[in-house]
Amino acid sequence: MSADRKQPQPPEDGAATGAGATSLLLSHARLADGRAVDVRLVGDRIEAVGTAGSLGPVAGGARVDLTGHLLLPAPAEPHAHADTALSADSPGPAPYDGSYDVPCDGEEVQRRATEAALLQLGHGATALRAHVRIAAGRGLTSLDAVLRTRRSLHGLGELTPVAVPRLLTGVAGAEERALLQDAVRRGGVVAGGRPDGDPDPAGHLETVLTVAAEHGVPADLHTEGDDPVWLARLAAMAGELGAGVTIGPCAGLARLPSEVAGRAAERLAAAGVAVVCLPQGGCGEAGSRGVAPVGLLRAAGVRVAAGSGALRDAANPVGRGDPLEAAYLLASQGGLAPEEAYGAVSAEARAVLGLPEVRVEAGFPAELLAVRGERLAGVLSLAYSRIVVHRGRVVARTSAVREYCDSAAALDLPRQARTKRPPEPGGPQAGPVVRS
Repeated sequence: MSADRKQPQPPEDGAATGAGATSLLLSHARLADGRAVDVRLVGDRIEAVGTAGSLGPVAGGARVDLTGHLLLPAPAEPHAHADTALSADSPGPAPYDGSYDVPCDGEEVQRRATEAALLQLGHGATALRAHVRIAAGRGLTSLDAVLRTRRSLHGLGELTPVAVPRLLTGVAGAEERALLQDAVRRGGVVAGGRPDGDPDPAGHLETVLTVAAEHGVPADLHTEGDDPVWLARLAAMAGELGAGVTIGPCAGLARLPSEVAGRAAERLAAAGVAVVCLPQGGCGEAGSRGVAPVGLLRAAGVRVAAGSGALRDAANPVGRGDPLEAAYLLASQGGLAPEEAYGAVSAEARAVLGLPEVRVEAGFPAELLAVRGERLAGVLSLAYSRIVVHRGRVVARTSAVREYCDSAAALDLPRQARTKRPPEPGGPQAGPVVRS
């Protein structure tokens, strides 16, 4: 491969490059296909990819040595819950247990939503879509808090909220219908819904898709997907809408007879409806367990992405919000190859969010994740040390060091890195240090 081979330019996404743009050289990285490369970033795009040692930084640009790291397109988070994140340990009665009726503290929601977004950014997710409840009892307080979080994260990552009402039909749903309209008018908000909690799920669906069409925004519905009649109605309406429609977590699809689920999957595929599964557990009010039938959906041609769902709230008090863990579970339990599993949290997740494709090739967006390791299977198994690149600059680093006592030095084991350090009182005595 020549040092400065250029690839065909993908569609531009409005990012500035060229004169005056910052530059960054990622040197001696390993790609998933085994190649060792240098990657030069200018502005928020990949400017060139060459064999390791062949590229230099633009004058005045920075360099990051990625020796020992696997360089991947950055993952994205297509289904988080920003308003309930990190609320499992809230003192007193659980105010964020999934209830739409309990008033909420906007400042507290913003604090937790920001902490959760930064945690997921540190894992590598440079783009997030977060479901946020709106309701007659709380108005848009939580949504406004998450919008403030989005502004505070500018330059670090992209956060898009989904406005999720509970009740949209009949006289009782009038206020929340108005709230949903108001929410999407604010800009940058996806039209959402939870049809399973409405007495008229089909009417709920129709309202959400109508609002999405009126405002030209995507629709994202939180559903178990266990009603084949409702799924058929969804597919018919989504096909007419002709815009991005996503549903998840759809664990209920796995509980349907296989022939019924297969027909539903074929209808969803024909209508272009994407499914976001949650391998790490249920989320939101449903608190369900199980995972959507990923193999069946993929075989039918449905675009399937994977998200993290609940992050340490009442539905999952131990959620990690780590896309690599979601990929690991799809590979270890879902039967996907490591490359397919990582694709579910990267390429497929970005497509669900309407984001441009990322490849480690010249001309593509500089949204990258470097993980210490040599092969994708190993990275999904054990990925502690990470470097996250958003819009062409390093926005997060995580470094892990594992220490062994002196007796471990006698073992002739492979190590990613091995150094000596002076002994510390009460600590391992001058043993090998392994960076993970």
